[in-house]
Amino acid sequence: MKTDSLFYLLFQTAPAIFFELIGQPAIAASGYRFSSVELKQTAFRLDGVFWPPEEAADQPLYFVEVQFQKDERLYRRLFAEVFLFLQQHPEVTRWQAVVIYARASLEPTDQATYGSLLGSGQCQRVYLDALVGAESWTLGVGLVRLVVEPPHQAARLARSLLEQAQTEPRSPLSPEQILELIETIVVYKFPTLSREEIAAMLGITELRQTRVFQEFYEEGLQQGQQQGLQEGLQAGRQEGLQAGRQEEGLVLILRQLRRRLGELPTELRAAMAELSVAQLEELGEALLDFEGLPDLEDWLAQLSQLREQVLTDLGQQLGPEPWPPELIAEVNALSFDQLASLMEVAVGWTDRAELLAWLEAQLAAEPELDIDDIR
Repeated sequence: MKTDSLFYLLFQTAPAIFFELIGQPAIAASGYRFSSVELKQTAFRLDGVFWPPEEAADQPLYFVEVQFQKDERLYRRLFAEVFLFLQQHPEVTRWQAVVIYARASLEPTDQATYGSLLGSGQCQRVYLDALVGAESWTLGVGLVRLVVEPPHQAARLARSLLEQAQTEPRSPLSPEQILELIETIVVYKFPTLSREEIAAMLGITELRQTRVFQEFYEEGLQQGQQQGLQEGLQAGRQEGLQAGRQEEGLVLILRQLRRRLGELPTELRAAMAELSVAQLEELGEALLDFEGLPDLEDWLAQLSQLREQVLTDLGQQLGPEPWPPELIAEVNALSFDQLASLMEVAVGWTDRAELLAWLEAQLAAEPELDIDDIR
């Protein structure tokens, strides 16, 4: 899950965090639900929408955009999506767009076109770097601050939030939810730490007895990581680390899916165990829209069909000779976007050397498919 998706996880778990972030009381979140919305007959997808309760027509709908990189055309895209959404949903009469920037310097300099909207109550901008160094904050805003806190200060803030959870009786989050969110953020910020190091960082001596620990560090994961590291020592350090990170990513995705869809059938868990880190990253984004097991089954089926189609097309173009298993494995490990791109660029290829060069270029362009991206 990319950094912005970490915020979607926070908002889905506790909508009150969003309302506290924009300066409203936590009670204002009552009845709101958060989702990602795809606009019909377009390639547009709104990052997030807070829907008001059906019985509260006087409450506004909130469009949410989380921005962690510079995009000079952001406002042009955002408001195009907003107004297209309003055209497709005439029942919506009250709305507000909220843009959450990692830091103020990321805001586009081109503001003249939409200056009237930006200066009105229809658009609110939140700068997360302004949270760092703040004197006080609610527990929910503190969790957001932990995401952007400098690494050398994150451990102290995480422990402070755990202590605050014990003294803030009106928090919309349960102690278990708070611990789970803090651990997820800490693992995202420090992906190379062991479970013992995470426990020590959080000041938790009985981590083994918590539900979070039992889910995240189940015995199968420990064995998988140990085996991956042992094999990695034989085949190369980088390969072993990548295998270990795939295991970590798989467990994180399984945990999110269990929370969203319930317990998963054995066959689905087995299919997901075959996914690469890049594919787990894409699944981490896609699951935000899943409403039931059929959505996960469809996603896996589409990936399998696309893999087969790509390999079939490449076989017809590059010759029927047997393909090395390693080459097939490399193609099968590609993400949806990479497979679609490969189908386009491979038109006209006549030699497998062209495929090998393309695969090497993909690896060079993305030297580390970090598990950070799926948290």
